[in-house]
Amino acid sequence: MEFSEFKLRLATSSDIPALHALIEASVHGLHAKDYTPSQIEGALGTVLGIDTQLITDQTYFIAELSKENRIAACGGWSKRKTLFGADRGPGREPELLNPATDAAKVRAIFVHPDFARRGLGSLILATVEKAARAAGFHHFEMGSTLTGIPLYTLKGYVEVERIKVPLWNGDALPIVKMVKSA
Repeated sequence: MEFSEFKLRLATSSDIPALHALIEASVHGLHAKDYTPSQIEGALGTVLGIDTQLITDQTYFIAELSKENRIAACGGWSKRKTLFGADRGPGREPELLNPATDAAKVRAIFVHPDFARRGLGSLILATVEKAARAAGFHHFEMGSTLTGIPLYTLKGYVEVERIKVPLWNGDALPIVKMVKSA
């Protein structure tokens, strides 16, 4: 598959239903080898999901299959303190970051299983990093899923902390805080 088959654009509020469907398909299809069904059920919509603040801030991107107008991947970055999670997620910190001293937060990168292992995660990550650099950020930080660690390590991110996020169903989801300097 060639990247020319995809167009990159900023997400809009009208994309939210399709983004929810993509994220659910991604988590069920690609994260099942790293997380239990209970962890997936407890994390969807809270820890793993869309943060609409990124859409409002115009920092959330979509890779869309041009011929079908089908969303194949998504991801963004934040100029706010929240490290991970959806609108209803734990640890919401809406305060703005200082690009001179703080790391931009890489957020919510998901690929639909139909398009996995074709470079779209890398394309979204590169797009996100470029946009954050253009906004003055020189460092990046993320709360990665276990599934994302191999890609992010390959792209220069380093693990700094493991976080067990309590879920509404009594389970916990391991998230890995990773960092990178531009």
